[in-house]
Amino acid sequence: MTQNPSAQPAQSPFPQASIHVATTSRSYPIWLQPGLLAQAGERLASLLPAKRAIVVADEAVWHRHGQALADNLAAAEFSFHILTVAGGEGSKSYSQLEQLLERALALAPDRQTAVIAFGGGVIGDLAGFAASILLRGLPFVQIPTTLLAMVDSSVGGKTGINSPHGKNLIGSFYQPHAVLIDPTVLTTLPHRQLLAGYAEVVKYGLIADPDFFAWLERHGAAALDGDAAKLCYIIERSCFHKAAIVGQDEREGGVRALLNFGHTLGHALEAALGYSDALLHGEGVAIGMVFATELSQHLGLIAPEVAKRVRQHLTAVGLPIDHRHLPAVAQDPQSLLTLMATDKKAVAGRLTFVLLDALGHALVQRDVPSATVSALLAVERVDGRCLAD
Repeated sequence: MTQNPSAQPAQSPFPQASIHVATTSRSYPIWLQPGLLAQAGERLASLLPAKRAIVVADEAVWHRHGQALADNLAAAEFSFHILTVAGGEGSKSYSQLEQLLERALALAPDRQTAVIAFGGGVIGDLAGFAASILLRGLPFVQIPTTLLAMVDSSVGGKTGINSPHGKNLIGSFYQPHAVLIDPTVLTTLPHRQLLAGYAEVVKYGLIADPDFFAWLERHGAAALDGDAAKLCYIIERSCFHKAAIVGQDEREGGVRALLNFGHTLGHALEAALGYSDALLHGEGVAIGMVFATELSQHLGLIAPEVAKRVRQHLTAVGLPIDHRHLPAVAQDPQSLLTLMATDKKAVAGRLTFVLLDALGHALVQRDVPSATVSALLAVERVDGRCLAD
């Protein structure tokens, strides 16, 4: 179970927001505090089995923020090596995983050597998967540097790489020893990346917390425009919801599947585009959430007003709400149906969606008729009409 998101961990000397994640395989803290990057070595020294680490870093992030982390690890007397990796979904591949494993093994780690992921969701997924299989499991720490990674991918232990058959189809559940979140690093994050992360924030309001969604309607734009206090709040609230769900269902056998709201179509669009920068993950999720709300309405689960609010809010902050602007390869309903049938939630190829039956409450719907999905995809592709209009 989780603590209140504003609670302090027992005997902690650091003022902070702290959330406790408790799973069957490991319990660990999420620490959230501006300036936390300059305290990383102190915190990890008391948590990890040894002061030895391999830092797997996004090469652009390391250029901007790496010195602060390196200086602090050195001050805490860590012995560490830096392995940089190119950012972008293209790095979540067999070839990049093999290169990373061989580079890490060349450093002669032992089973007390920690792997520290320093970057966005791609780096966390790749480094986490490597940590889970190096020497059959090394200690692992997440230091996320994008909003998307802070509110979603760094928490919960999902790791992995992509396949031409679909996203995140090769991987493991491997919980970190800690998640350290310093929101000040977001000041250098491109606005498009910030927006992509915000889609995952909205998701928590839609599936679990209608009051939070209403707060986002009023204050989300201000958070995205640089209001530091509001930005910290949305990170804290999102992590609280993620931790609560993961604590109930670590390996996605039940309620955790609800976190995939918007991801069935979103992942299919990403796969259709070859995981390129033409569509960021959060942009795909935004499109997928709108589609899922429209599908929910079409199936009689929610009122038109709910779908309308979702579209209006995502549009107001600047996120995409349909796939009409994407290349033709991501607009063909039949191709998208084929890709969605390989989604991890699918069973025997049957289309499975996370849908809403109320604002703030979601359910997993299996055997969604492919004809219904195809027709709705075609409507959006042709003229952008939505059922809430």
